[in-house]
Amino acid sequence: MQHFTNETIDLNALPKYEATKFTNPDQKYWNIMVINLTLFLLLIGIGLALIIFFNEDAQHNWMIWTSLYLVLATSLFLVFRASFKRRGFALREKDVLYKSGIIAETTTVIPLNRIQHVALNEGLLSRMFQLGTLHIYTAGGSSGEIRIAGVPIEQAKAIKEALAQSLVEIRKTTAE
Repeated sequence: MQHFTNETIDLNALPKYEATKFTNPDQKYWNIMVINLTLFLLLIGIGLALIIFFNEDAQHNWMIWTSLYLVLATSLFLVFRASFKRRGFALREKDVLYKSGIIAETTTVIPLNRIQHVALNEGLLSRMFQLGTLHIYTAGGSSGEIRIAGVPIEQAKAIKEALAQSLVEIRKTTAE
């Protein structure tokens, strides 16, 4: 009969994920973010212009509305740029790490043995810039998913293949 133990773990002896070198999204991904943001702001701008053109009250305050629009556009570009610079991922021997966030940084650590499925997506703009987005799913539902955007397509395919191979090996080991 085996004796039950429940020893305290020395927290200072745990591996530090902060020491891991993270890979940032490819610089070309910033171009995609700018294009998407510009299209969004263009639609908002057209809507605002239509409101100002057809609404007399808005016509009297067109400078205020235009100033608010410019403040919004500038703020969004600054936030998106800061967000872009704070993203990163790492593939380690036993897990995948992903970090993001401006005000509150979130780091997600997914052990390889918890991964259920890996998908690689390429949108229209991503294909133009030869980038992909890796989706890594776990059994935890939407909270157990990470989306790593802005990965060069060849690197994304290699990561997907490496993760798929790890899944096969892990399942083979647990089946034995």
